[in-house]
Amino acid sequence: MKLQRRQLLHLAAAAAALAVRAPVAKAQSYPTRPVRILVGFAPGGTTDVVARLIASWLSERLGQQFIVENRPGANSNLAVEAIGRAPPDGYTLGAVGSSSAINSTLYQHLNLDLVHDLTMIAGLSRSPLVLEVRPSVPVDSVPGLISYAKANPRRISMASFGIGSISHVAGELFKIEAGVGMLHVPYRGSAPMLTDLLGGQVEAAFDNLPASIEHIRAGKLRALAVTTTTRSMALPDIPSLGDFLPGYDASSFLGIVAPKNAPADIVVRLNREINAGLSDPTMQARLAELGGAPLVLSPSEFGKLVEDETRKWADVIRAAKISIEH
Repeated sequence: MKLQRRQLLHLAAAAAALAVRAPVAKAQSYPTRPVRILVGFAPGGTTDVVARLIASWLSERLGQQFIVENRPGANSNLAVEAIGRAPPDGYTLGAVGSSSAINSTLYQHLNLDLVHDLTMIAGLSRSPLVLEVRPSVPVDSVPGLISYAKANPRRISMASFGIGSISHVAGELFKIEAGVGMLHVPYRGSAPMLTDLLGGQVEAAFDNLPASIEHIRAGKLRALAVTTTTRSMALPDIPSLGDFLPGYDASSFLGIVAPKNAPADIVVRLNREINAGLSDPTMQARLAELGGAPLVLSPSEFGKLVEDETRKWADVIRAAKISIEH
């Protein structure tokens, strides 16, 4: 039976209304089952701890469990690729950060493009590294270290917690911008690097602030600068490297992503809820304990940050001729 024109118009209007309401209803009902957040590092590290903080917040706000799933391996590449392969339904998320931005250039045969093959959802935190020396090194400032390094080319060691780590590329960026030659000494992590720095086997290092801060406060290490563009609340008397090398910034960042083509309404809702968590005083205090600050961004702003960081570290890696076996 043919429908009258008036009935067709009513049905078309109803369908249009449903089309408008459907994404809203979908976002409001999400999630209807547990959500995984993949982390490319072992439990206990900064990425893992921050991911668990936001997972707990989202679980309380959205009424479903957000479960952190640790997938360490290949400097976080295994987890990032697993995120990219997951269905784009909002039930697999991932925590990515500076290591992923660096890996985009460091590894030549990745199966995923960080910038183009993932959906950016929200920032989480940004935290500085700290440029530090052992107390026996006769410098107490960044200009002093630069002068000392220029007077002793390639005789001053600059330790990092691994080839291609944020610690390494931060040091290479420092050497490029300061115009100094220092000997890079890589370690397998922050802990063994600190052991040798404290023991006098190396002179200087870039380290994660939380790992070194107690040694700095105890006078066992001398902090010269933090690597964010502004001072850190954790060490308010320590200057920023940008005070001496304008524009220098080598801070670590973390954020949440989803597979490519994740539903836009779910992305918007997750961004809103994550940013609400980052505005919570308790969350802010917990991040400060970890040496970080909230990174409140829209999805597009977070995407631009990832793109900018990827490009910046690509330039450093190429200029310093950093390579890694893989």
